[in-house]
Amino acid sequence: MHQEAVPDEAVPAPAAAPQQGAPKGLLQQMEELMAALNADLTQLDADLQSSAERPSPLRDDAEG
Repeated sequence: MHQEAVPDEAVPAPAAAPQQGAPKGLLQQMEELMAALNADLTQLDADLQSSAERPSPLRDDAEG
């Protein structure tokens, strides 16, 4: 499975954040990870759809 490192600057941490600031940072991280996962799944779906549209050379030889 493909995993990409998220740069530290992608999720800026407040300098003097109270304890209640932590969940917002975690929520932002989760949203970014979900967006990256969604993009990966969209690309995988597109790859699968394009491979399903063109017949495999092995299939053509076996049928012909």
